[in-house]
Amino acid sequence: MTNFEPDDQEEKPLDPALENVRRKMVRLQIVSVAIMVVSLMAVFGAVVYKTMRPAPKAVAATTADVPSDAPVAATAALPQGFAVQSVALSGRQVLFYGATAAGQHQAIVFDYGIGRIVATISLAGN
Repeated sequence: MTNFEPDDQEEKPLDPALENVRRKMVRLQIVSVAIMVVSLMAVFGAVVYKTMRPAPKAVAATTADVPSDAPVAATAALPQGFAVQSVALSGRQVLFYGATAAGQHQAIVFDYGIGRIVATISLAGN
């Protein structure tokens, strides 16, 4: 085995140019580690925030207030002689599209929540 002289084990001072490069590299390494620590803290903070936040409440269907024990019973009083051609439902409103006895096309909106016709729309053709 080779015996090292004590002089060989001691570090020799670097020249000034290499010492400046070494200091810059150490500074860059410290900045990089600091950025990584801050990034990891942000990720962990987001995970903790997501897990600790209460679950969003389910939005109740407010468009149809139908009791669970009995269905809603309503009667729409359409004009005499009104011939229904199509029906559409949106929330608590029912649209009846058809023609009157005189042949004019109309759309009638009935709200079964309040139990009355809320709009009558007459359609004029060209």
